Amino acid sequence: MKAEILRMLRESGTYLSGQELCNKLGVSRTAVWKTINQLKEAGYRFDAAQNKGYRLKYAPDVVNAPELESLRETEWAGCEIHYFDCLDSTNIKAKELAEAGHPGGTLVVAERQTAGKGRRGRGWESPAGAGIFMTLLLKPEINPNNASMLTLVAALAVARAITEVTGEPAQIKWPNDIVIHGKKVCGILTEMSAQFDYINHIVIGIGINVHNESFPEEIAHMAGSLWTECGKSFRRADIIEKILEHFETYYGLFLETEDLVALQKEYNAMLVNLHAGVKVLDPKESFEGKAMGITRRGELIVDTWESRKLVSSGEVSVRGIYGYV
Repeated sequence: MKAEILRMLRESGTYLSGQELCNKLGVSRTAVWKTINQLKEAGYRFDAAQNKGYRLKYAPDVVNAPELESLRETEWAGCEIHYFDCLDSTNIKAKELAEAGHPGGTLVVAERQTAGKGRRGRGWESPAGAGIFMTLLLKPEINPNNASMLTLVAALAVARAITEVTGEPAQIKWPNDIVIHGKKVCGILTEMSAQFDYINHIVIGIGINVHNESFPEEIAHMAGSLWTECGKSFRRADIIEKILEHFETYYGLFLETEDLVALQKEYNAMLVNLHAGVKVLDPKESFEGKAMGITRRGELIVDTWESRKLVSSGEVSVRGIYGYV
């Protein structure tokens, strides 16, 4: 009932009487009163006026299920929302839910993670109240060979969402880091369970530094947060909702062709690597060149002095963004 009351008050934009809430929800006035009090205890503030009812005055920066459900504008993304005060990893929990039969579109969100991880098994700091730690579960009927492109789809959705909410231009460091002013504010980790020709499930984990004010010395030169780069605070639930909206749109376009042909131009426009010098850290042989955008399959096009190469794996370091390491 918390989500329903919050949604109704948000949509009205003004006062709703207790009787209106009762009639729409099919509950007693006592039940509405109790729910309003529970929301007050959680940090929400309301204006209450005789003969007018309730008006939502302030919503705290929370990412629990009632808050996210009350904001949700998507068709399927976030169809189930599982919130936890603390998890080892939202990706791990999402995989457990997938195995238990939960549908594609299920969203897992945690206030804090104890074992968050990024690419190549690196740790991802996940302190309570500071960031967004979420995983979206997908069960697409696509060729497993095309699944890796979903990481780029997610990067585009996150960059668009952050830009929309903050007003600051978020960019993408190929393939899936989100940067503002050259500082990494978000990492994305996609994991898949598949048979030879069939995908069981895919989980896309997204970690965003939102309120972090500082970082350990060893990463301070490259890490940032929405607070450090934008100079103000943002409600995390608003960002999550916008991510889901944009992902649902971009994912639909991806499914039409199972490649990035419809997203290629928009992705390249947000690519911080575009026309920049890069060094590709290839296990066989590193090389340098200029990034020229992505192919329809998400490969990075790199022009060297002798040839054009397509990079589909390995790690790319961008001159002027993170340096060469």
